[in-house]
Amino acid sequence: MSVGLLAVVDDILSAAMKASAKAAGVVIDDAAVTPQYVQGITPARELPVVAKITLGSLANKFIIIIPIALLLTAFAPWVLPFLLILGGTYLCFEGAEKVLEWFGFLHGHDDEGARNENKLVLGAIRTDLILSTEIMLISLSNLEGGLSIWMTLGILAVIAAIMTLVVYGAVALLVKIDDIGLKMAKSESQRVRHTGTRLVRSMPAVFRVISVIGTVAMLWVGGHLLLANLGEVGLHFFSDMLHGIHDFLAPAGAVIAWIGETFVSALAGLVVGLIVVGVVVLIGRMLGKKPSFTEGGESPANVVAH
Repeated sequence: MSVGLLAVVDDILSAAMKASAKAAGVVIDDAAVTPQYVQGITPARELPVVAKITLGSLANKFIIIIPIALLLTAFAPWVLPFLLILGGTYLCFEGAEKVLEWFGFLHGHDDEGARNENKLVLGAIRTDLILSTEIMLISLSNLEGGLSIWMTLGILAVIAAIMTLVVYGAVALLVKIDDIGLKMAKSESQRVRHTGTRLVRSMPAVFRVISVIGTVAMLWVGGHLLLANLGEVGLHFFSDMLHGIHDFLAPAGAVIAWIGETFVSALAGLVVGLIVVGVVVLIGRMLGKKPSFTEGGESPANVVAH
């Protein structure tokens, strides 16, 4: 009995790790985005706020996303590719918007309620709902066929728990590591003080690197979701193109083939994202809203939301 149970647990863990691999890009982005929500609050409230967002993330996954995903799997599996196309398009949009911010064509997001803890938490949980949906749908799409409903539920529950702990554990560390550095900088030991000072000074660069990795990952994952799932709904040219690139580069090695496929996916994601940004800006202008290009105004992500 115990051997059988251990075998089932092992199968669930193995399937969860395999199914969630392609969601890594969204996980990185989630970890890169969330620390922005604790800016502007007192250090004493940073961890409590992260804890509230973590609970909200778990509620998103276990109360909203997993039940809906299981219902779709059971009664309307044909809907999943369309949802993944929509999700991929959104990731491409977000990635392209960040690229435009890098080059000064857009201003970053300014949250007037950043110092209001309740608004801050609700805003972070709303963002998490979108990113968590992507994580769970990507993972669900990579599950092997023929699994029972209970096996699927177990795998999704493991993925939800692990991803939440990884993301918000990393967030908690990132938002407090500068405080750790400041305490170290006050140490009596010169070596500890030096390490603490370097730690504090390095954090802006660390956040920039995380932001870049998260953006590239969004474009890659978003572009791959689009190209692969367009094939699932009948537009085979795009998925055949990905397979063709992989097969062409395969003789050079698996790593080279993966890099080539990833580059094409990211490039496609950037092109699609820029098109969507342009459409959103155009709709915003038609509605009398001013996008946040260098002249000032709102971000395209918010143009149609107000």
